[in-house]
Amino acid sequence: MKKPFILSAAFLLLLSLSYCGSARRGTPTHAPLRIESQAIAQGEVVYMSHCNKCHPGGAAGLGPAINNKPLPGFLMKFQIRNGLGVMPAFKEDHISDQELDNLVAYLKELRSAKK
Repeated sequence: MKKPFILSAAFLLLLSLSYCGSARRGTPTHAPLRIESQAIAQGEVVYMSHCNKCHPGGAAGLGPAINNKPLPGFLMKFQIRNGLGVMPAFKEDHISDQELDNLVAYLKELRSAKK
């Protein structure tokens, strides 16, 4: 009596695991990002070293998505410098003013590619 129940449960578990996930897994939801300027390329480097671990590719991860927010550049800079909620503040000793400008340029490019 117990063996058929265990076999049935194992079969259902394997069946449910085979249908988990999105059909779009690994498929980009937007066109590839075209990096045409040195500032945007440098902004991507800053993003990858400071932001990507919580906002992978600009999408939601440990933090919310950041490529779908219509914030102007000065508010992006304010949020990066001062933090928000659990997001840490990145002061000048972590991200220089020039790196911050490049980062905001990259975020704007990332946002425009999402459309």
